[in-house]
Amino acid sequence: MKDLEYYLNLDWTLIEGVDTDFDGNPYHYIEIKEIPSFLFCAKTLEKARASYKEQLKWTLKVMLESAEHITEPGEEEEEPDWESMCP
Repeated sequence: MKDLEYYLNLDWTLIEGVDTDFDGNPYHYIEIKEIPSFLFCAKTLEKARASYKEQLKWTLKVMLESAEHITEPGEEEEEPDWESMCP
């Protein structure tokens, strides 16, 4: 069975970017392509890179506890069955 340690050591696809807050101050963010609900923000890119794994650990822990499917890096996302969804 795959556990938290297994998932923490996967080569996740990180999406890094810069945005501004409500006051116009820049901040850096990290998203994970395979986990659409994941987003971590920090004032600097270095801080974001150094700290996002702690939030990733808690996100994965919740996903594992709720038996949610965790899409692994390189795993093909299932294409919706459009014919059955659209009349």
